[in-house]
Amino acid sequence: MSVDTADPSARRAPSTPGERIGALSRLGLLLVLLVVAVGLTFLGFFVGSGDYTVTDAWNALFGIGEPTTLEVIRNNRVPRTLLAVLVGVALGAAGAIMQGLTRNPLADPGILGVNAGAYFAMVVAAVAFGVSGTGGYMAAAMIGAFLAATLVYVVGSRGISGAAPEKLVLTGVAAGSIFSGIGFGLTMINPKSFDMIRSWQVGTLDGRGWAEVSVVWTPILAAALASMILIPYLNGLALGDDRAQALGIPVRRVRLAGFVLVTVLCGAATAALGPITFVGLMVPHVVRILFGPDNRWLLPMCVVVGPVVMVASDLVARVATPSELPVGMVTAFIGAPVLIALVRRQRGVDE
Repeated sequence: MSVDTADPSARRAPSTPGERIGALSRLGLLLVLLVVAVGLTFLGFFVGSGDYTVTDAWNALFGIGEPTTLEVIRNNRVPRTLLAVLVGVALGAAGAIMQGLTRNPLADPGILGVNAGAYFAMVVAAVAFGVSGTGGYMAAAMIGAFLAATLVYVVGSRGISGAAPEKLVLTGVAAGSIFSGIGFGLTMINPKSFDMIRSWQVGTLDGRGWAEVSVVWTPILAAALASMILIPYLNGLALGDDRAQALGIPVRRVRLAGFVLVTVLCGAATAALGPITFVGLMVPHVVRILFGPDNRWLLPMCVVVGPVVMVASDLVARVATPSELPVGMVTAFIGAPVLIALVRRQRGVDE
């Protein structure tokens, strides 16, 4: 049976600019945002600490220059910028999927306790097994994220109503709090583990290099591409579980597949950089305002806008102070006012 992929908003009057523009205008915005994403990525190769000119950075990209310059540009700026792009892709896609699965426009990937589960597993790996390095952290984070998402899904899907969005949200918040609390307590009683992961806790790109890129690029890109398969099903879920089932959508399997993809995306991003807040919340909202709620546009564009937000935040983090700020601090500084505005806007809509 075919699945209705039509924009659910077509049944009511348009309420955002994105719902009032045509496909051609949306395509134009898409091209503009792609250009912005590529431009910011290249700008990331030339901006940062150190007294290096644009010419020095350009030559270093092709292996020309002093060894110190080559080290800074090719082994610092380039990989950290590419890592910002990858994490932006992961968090943007995860945020769109999460909001679609829960039908909650204020949902964030961390709402299922995925980030907290990844953090908890990394702490346990460091304390109990002495794990260090991106590869070990990545494996631990993926296991922890998967177990956390599985626990939330199993507990949240019990009962007559099954995996109802509100039950999953409440279960995820509770599980996330438990995992975070235990993980934080373990770092407090084990100073060695605290020293090992304290730079990771704040969410930073500083010191990240090709090792992190080589570990996370495959799962992030694979999960982002796989998420496109969910597009028609997410549009169907927006109509409600009963109507989605009437359209032939296997609601339980779609939610399970979505949770697996969110687990992979958030687990990889969290292992690489640490907890990055608000990006998964902000990006889908910005895209929804520009393009409307149709996931045929929403999900692919989140994959483009996510890197724009992450790379721009990293550029601000590099130049904001003489000593670089953690990028997680910048995204939190930007995201907190956005969250307040979104809550106020949502309250106005509900009223």
